[in-house]
Amino acid sequence: MRRLLFSAITAVILFTGCRNSSDREIIVFHAGSLAVPLTLLADEYQAANPGTRILLEAAGSLVCARKITELAKPCDIMASADYQIIDGMLIPDFAGWNLGFATNEIVIAYTEKSKASELINSSNWIEILRRDDIIYGRSDPDSDPCGYRTLLALKLGEKYYNQPGLMKTFENKDRNFIRPKETDLIALLETGALDYIFQYKSVAVQHSLKYLELPDEINLGNPEFASEYKSVSLPVTGKKPGETIIMNGDYIMYGITLLDDAPNREAAIGFLSFIVSPRGREVFSQSGQNSISPPVISGIGKIPAEITHSIQQQ
Repeated sequence: MRRLLFSAITAVILFTGCRNSSDREIIVFHAGSLAVPLTLLADEYQAANPGTRILLEAAGSLVCARKITELAKPCDIMASADYQIIDGMLIPDFAGWNLGFATNEIVIAYTEKSKASELINSSNWIEILRRDDIIYGRSDPDSDPCGYRTLLALKLGEKYYNQPGLMKTFENKDRNFIRPKETDLIALLETGALDYIFQYKSVAVQHSLKYLELPDEINLGNPEFASEYKSVSLPVTGKKPGETIIMNGDYIMYGITLLDDAPNREAAIGFLSFIVSPRGREVFSQSGQNSISPPVISGIGKIPAEITHSIQQQ
């Protein structure tokens, strides 16, 4: 009898432990360019909250959204490199609100091994990247915001440099080196398979790459030029195969949201609150990415009080 009672108590403890572990497992779909700061924040949060497990899954932001809208994969938090994706693909059916919480800019990244690395500058980069002996890479505009932002920056460059057809020239060049997300290009650059890549400044900083800054008029990183950025647009694959949506040029703003059917809602609220807290903003800054403080809020839902309180902290 005592053995049976002990076995029953043990079973209850094990069952309770499994439930507590599951309740504190947080699933985060996120843009590849957020991998470094989110990993740092996840490690710090887990150390301060024993028993919490944060599962980070990186992909192009359009792919992240389709995992939710098409594949119905469980997810607590989605962090997108473009707030427009959350607004356009997740709200109102999958999420109620969106926080524009961080920014970035498009640069041209390279290494000392890149051909013409000693020559390239803000005046001649177009001529150098056009050369037949130069190989450049970019991410897929149908999967990744950095991909369509690269083409939008080139489209803006047509007017800025007075070079009609500039975007189409680069769209047709080196198509074998298009990858699903911008961080997939780094190894190709570092091994010398590529000479140059269009990349986010934060990713170039995080990986100690050399980079050439583009003019504010085309780099999508200066809010003062937002109206100019919005003068260009690009069709990309939408929620379903065969469907397209129009992505407008805009000041780069990352968005983050809590899914309506988040499997571990309360635990996810805690981690999301940490991401937008002063400590979270500090980590993003150290990772070469500026925070937007206070965040830009869109959507129709009510943000949980814990997240609102964290945003308001200085």
